[in-house]
Amino acid sequence: MRKLKNSELDRLSVDEFKESKKTPIIIILDNIRSLNNIGSVFRTSDAFLIEKIYLCGITAQPPHKDIHKTALGSTDTVAWEYAENTLDVVSKLQAENVKICAIEQAENATMLNDFSPELNTKYALVFGNEVKGVAQAVVNASDMVLEIPQYGTKHSLNISVSCGVVIWDVFSKIKLKNSKSSKNT
Repeated sequence: MRKLKNSELDRLSVDEFKESKKTPIIIILDNIRSLNNIGSVFRTSDAFLIEKIYLCGITAQPPHKDIHKTALGSTDTVAWEYAENTLDVVSKLQAENVKICAIEQAENATMLNDFSPELNTKYALVFGNEVKGVAQAVVNASDMVLEIPQYGTKHSLNISVSCGVVIWDVFSKIKLKNSKSSKNT
């Protein structure tokens, strides 16, 4: 096997990305401290055509050199917006019929591997602070809580790793459902 060169990857241009149909997923970052984590979330969001990122509370905003270092230009492709209050974003999106999913360890959480997204539904995935996680008030306001199953001794994953795992899983399930649905019509 030969590794592909970047020129062989057939990636979208910035303009093509902005015009393309997006995955019905929105990311909400609830008080994320690490600028490198924020940049990583942008880069993952670009890879899976995420519709938008909301940067809330103390979450830093582009342009910033430490965000740029890991985002590698994806702050120019993925739509984003700053909001001081995460709960305001949650309420706004719920009013637009977006299902809010806090990514957290909580009572009655749905394990990610058991989650089955509904067809024609847009989801907002809320990722929390590196120390305290998603704020309890945001968990309370969410439509559901998704938990990443973990089997080792540690009780959490890095926010950028969590984001990659959850986005990939939900993206894959949405694509699979959409392909099955289009075959049945």
